[in-house]
Amino acid sequence: MIDRLLGRAELKERIEELEEEKRHLERRAEAEEERRSDAVADRQRAEERVNELEHRIESLEERLERAEGTEASVEFRRVSDLRGPKLTDALDRFRAVESDDPEGLLTAFVPDADSVPATVADWFGERAALVRRAAPAVVLADDTGAVSVALTPPIAPDPFDRWSDRFRLDESWFRPTGRFAFALVRSDTFAVGTYEGAERVAFEGFTSDVKEAHSKGGFSQGRFERRREGQIDDHLDRAAETLSEVADANDLDRVIAVGERSVLGRVRDRADVTDVSDATGKPEAALDDAFRDFWRVRVRAI
Repeated sequence: MIDRLLGRAELKERIEELEEEKRHLERRAEAEEERRSDAVADRQRAEERVNELEHRIESLEERLERAEGTEASVEFRRVSDLRGPKLTDALDRFRAVESDDPEGLLTAFVPDADSVPATVADWFGERAALVRRAAPAVVLADDTGAVSVALTPPIAPDPFDRWSDRFRLDESWFRPTGRFAFALVRSDTFAVGTYEGAERVAFEGFTSDVKEAHSKGGFSQGRFERRREGQIDDHLDRAAETLSEVADANDLDRVIAVGERSVLGRVRDRADVTDVSDATGKPEAALDDAFRDFWRVRVRAI
């Protein structure tokens, strides 16, 4: 009865309905990709709907938490995106913090909202809700309360949590280090660079002639979409082959691939790290944009 009066029951029911619709659409999108069916446009619309539902579910969950009083007065104190020199400066400041107490500084990597370690939950209390919202994140705190922040790393480490006299902030989580390949994969564009740190030392890229999707319906649409699907398959086969050649021909620490959600599955087994990117344009320029966006770190003051 109380839930009904406060509107929480309706929110919970709506979240359950949206979650079920999201799961249904995800299963349908996966099935369409596996079968490579004729319904390319339907699959794209399903994926767009999944993204929309994810945002709506997140919004409703936040409303539900506020309705239940768990986040009535809990908000991030500040949110900013850092890259390049500003990111380097911020990381150096955190690394400069030391504690005379061998267990005065807490560092933890929280991979998702359901994996908040007890040390983090106990220390942050009600503000642990912000840690869940920030995940995946490297969380920093000190025993005086002066430092309380979550950083989203481009390269996720294995989950850990520890109290120590220094924060643990590996450079490779946040900045391009070593020798690695970075690729952008889209349904009509492919680009890959070999990097030494932030410097690109080699590049390959190409575009393919892929017809634009349409939804006129009828037999002609089915024939059109089969042809388009074949063009995309040929393009992705070439992209996967090129990425494999780059990875095999170089002594690389890792391979990173970003791009359209619907095509990343075709190169996932050739990459150590994958992420979604909306970078577009000519191959080299698009790769530069994707590279810059990938190494952006979101910093949330808790």
